[in-house]
Amino acid sequence: MPKIEDFVSVVGVPGVGKTSLCRKLSKKVNYPHINYGDLMLDIAREWDLARTENELFSLPLETQYQIWRETALQIKKQKRALIDLHGLDQSHTGYILSLPIKILKPNLIMLIESPPELILLRRRVDAKKRIKDTIKTLTEHMEMLRVSMMISSAMIGCTLSIIKNIKFNETLNEMKKVLTLHKTSRFMTKDL
Repeated sequence: MPKIEDFVSVVGVPGVGKTSLCRKLSKKVNYPHINYGDLMLDIAREWDLARTENELFSLPLETQYQIWRETALQIKKQKRALIDLHGLDQSHTGYILSLPIKILKPNLIMLIESPPELILLRRRVDAKKRIKDTIKTLTEHMEMLRVSMMISSAMIGCTLSIIKNIKFNETLNEMKKVLTLHKTSRFMTKDL
């Protein structure tokens, strides 16, 4: 019997805590954690196009798209993964949907949210270079991400779970609970 694909996309704005949560959650459940941006950078290095994130995101958009697409194709080979990505990226011209729904259809989208003030505080203490947002621009990004994930989940017919990340361990437990319910419902409906 062929293995059923089971992809869980964990999305959120930069600094919301999704990568830290995914790393811990992956250890508690039987899903490998894949950071989409890290894999994109690995592919760019393999293709000898970029060595750093700054170099990667300075490449022409068409080249970035080819790397983004190849990343989705490589993840799809896994058949099962906890995919850590932004879902909606900011650019100088607007927003770009970065959830690869034409290639890699998630069965579950977990949208991680936090109060904008908390995200900005996390970004200040994080060594990673981040977009310089204000409360207003960050709130807009979060609203656009939420709408984009609602539309994406409706288009592909998957579940969308919105999870607040204020206290790390509580959020981790909530994610584990949602994933457990997801696995149970997938098992119960696989023959339908």
